[in-house]
Amino acid sequence: MADLVKTKNVALALSSGGARGLAHIGAIEELEAQGYHISSIAGCSMGALIGGVYAAGKLTEFREWMKTIDRKKMLGLIDFSLSLNHLVKGKRIIEAIMEFVPDVNIEDLPIPYCAVATDLKAGKEVLFNKGSLFEAIRASISLPSFYEPVQRDDMILIDGGVINPIPLNRVKRQAGDILVGVDVSGHDYKAQWEEMQRLTEMQKQDTSLKTKILDMLIPDNIGFNYYTVLSRTSSLMIRQNSILMAQLTKPDILVDIQMNRYGTFDFDKSEKLIAIGRKKTAQVISKYKEIIPL
Repeated sequence: MADLVKTKNVALALSSGGARGLAHIGAIEELEAQGYHISSIAGCSMGALIGGVYAAGKLTEFREWMKTIDRKKMLGLIDFSLSLNHLVKGKRIIEAIMEFVPDVNIEDLPIPYCAVATDLKAGKEVLFNKGSLFEAIRASISLPSFYEPVQRDDMILIDGGVINPIPLNRVKRQAGDILVGVDVSGHDYKAQWEEMQRLTEMQKQDTSLKTKILDMLIPDNIGFNYYTVLSRTSSLMIRQNSILMAQLTKPDILVDIQMNRYGTFDFDKSEKLIAIGRKKTAQVISKYKEIIPL
């Protein structure tokens, strides 16, 4: 039966989740290590970024680059804007990734790929399955009020997670494949809140100017305020949407990774997040193999 499993193709859907989406790298690595072949991929927000880089054959290079990211380098990748509707232009991060992942047309990728964005004007889902890979990624990661929205064909495009945080229904299927979803949109909310309070108290002890500036510009585990209320509200809504999508489009395997420590901007903790993704995926696949005979 294990040999049968190893021949299976995987249609893979990757969720939104900010830096937590780095766990998608671990999920992909574990799927491949266990003999699965990813035959198509769809993603939104960070899932669109990781999925696109993988489809372009550059996931290893991306992982190595992420190892070099610390909070100081993160600050250098932020191109601040004076606009009233967003904080960051978002061009600098895309240009940095394009240095080792050249832009290509989606239709020229070796596997079918789809990125999901949201049209703010029409309130509708927008699919990118052709055209510039990085235009698709940039539109899909446009976190509302943080990244500058993308203007395209009379549309204002923002983060795909607003409407479809885990696009299980947008991945291209093949006969006999396995539908796999990796969802990092959830939290252990009580544990996360307790951890946030602990880290906030620790940060209060560090009075250095550098730390205060970084904490202000790159939100991390900060206290109960305007930002955390909006962030928690958005997170809860996205999580409920992802649960509903999994119920409507039932995946064969759902890797549901709920975290209590890592947040949207913890990009400097890539290796820890990747390890979580790989460990959780291995656990879920093991359970899946046990029920295959049924």
